Amino acid sequence: MSLYTQLFYLGLLIIFSGFFAFSEISLAASRKSRLQTLIDEGNIRAKRVMEMKDKPGKFFSVIQIGINTVAILGGIVGESAFSPFFTWCYAMFLPEQMAENAGFITSFLIVTFSFVIFADLLPKRFAIHYPERIAMMCVNPMILLIKLLTPIVFVLEAFSNAIMRMAGTSPDSRDNITCDDILASVGAGAAAGVIDTAEQSVIENVFDLEHRLVPSAMTARESIVYFRLDETEEEIHKKLTETPHNHFLVCDTSLDNVIGFIDTKDILRRLLDRKTISLTEKGLIQPVQFVPDSLTLSEILDNFQRTRSEFAVILNEYALVVGIITLNDVMSTVMSDLVLTPEESQIIERDENSWLVDGATPTVDIIHALELDELPEAQAYETVAGFMMYMLRKIPKRMDKIDWGGYRFEVLDVDANKIDQVLVTRILGDKPTASGGTGPQPQADETQTA
Repeated sequence: MSLYTQLFYLGLLIIFSGFFAFSEISLAASRKSRLQTLIDEGNIRAKRVMEMKDKPGKFFSVIQIGINTVAILGGIVGESAFSPFFTWCYAMFLPEQMAENAGFITSFLIVTFSFVIFADLLPKRFAIHYPERIAMMCVNPMILLIKLLTPIVFVLEAFSNAIMRMAGTSPDSRDNITCDDILASVGAGAAAGVIDTAEQSVIENVFDLEHRLVPSAMTARESIVYFRLDETEEEIHKKLTETPHNHFLVCDTSLDNVIGFIDTKDILRRLLDRKTISLTEKGLIQPVQFVPDSLTLSEILDNFQRTRSEFAVILNEYALVVGIITLNDVMSTVMSDLVLTPEESQIIERDENSWLVDGATPTVDIIHALELDELPEAQAYETVAGFMMYMLRKIPKRMDKIDWGGYRFEVLDVDANKIDQVLVTRILGDKPTASGGTGPQPQADETQTA
């Protein structure tokens, strides 16, 4: 066999090996969502790829048969093609035995390099970049090979399936998509510029609804404006003017004695009809919905949808009112980056190393903003103010500070024992990590001003 014939066969083997590499990686990397879209458009080859992806046993058996067969043949053909030539070249200045060894090593390196570059790396890189397109190109030839090699494939597949069952794993492919998979895809899309940063935030916030409790989005107890049952008409007018809301709680003497709620539209309708307003009038007060503070935002959203309401009172385990939540509060949590102005945000970035944070900011938001994994004993509190009180182990005063995870949290403003503002500063030289990491361990500094 001439050298040119051997080189031709070697080239064919490289092409076959590249085809198998194409097929293997493209099938593994092809996305079911993209394939399903193509199937819905009537693409038959996409349907065949999907079927092969669902049951890949025979496919991978053929791939391994092909790759190993081609590799063995490539070594044989390559050695017979190159070794004599290089042995002859080396024999001009080396002893015969050394020339044979050097010729064999040189031919081995050339064949290996050719197969690695042209039959492995390049095909696989192309297959990763265009997985669905290449998988659809390769699917028909692979189906033909599977039919031709059916006896061998049957034995190999039965043997591998038996081993998988012994290991407690089902041979059938199951592609279970998790929330983390979706968020990772969204993050990759944002990094590539396909998804806007604000859109990424909205998607992440939707998944956070399952973990965030209602106190993280509620109007806190001290901020609730309500009517007492014995309010005069003048007092009602004043509250409506100063704090325009859609709904107002109606209580008997105190906030913990909630009777129901009143819709502002009902009051305005009476004003337009020039009727007197009395909260004791029958039919004016509507029953209010009570929910525990242990509900997640996802659960309260389902609750609103089920009851056709958009307003609820939140109670703690002692049946005390801790806040109220509306459908708008939940939607604002999801759409925060799109609907809130910088002035309305609870976390204001002063520069790349410091943030001004509202004490009522949910811990979930501060974890996202600072890129922390978690806060210590996070189940013990809901807000940044709660975090400060938990870490300081006392009612905080202005200038109290703690260090945690590479950040310094300093109380800036306190109003009636309530933390209004916290200054968060990155401790330069420390990486932010919730476990302390390279940053300082949590410690409380009780420096106070007079």
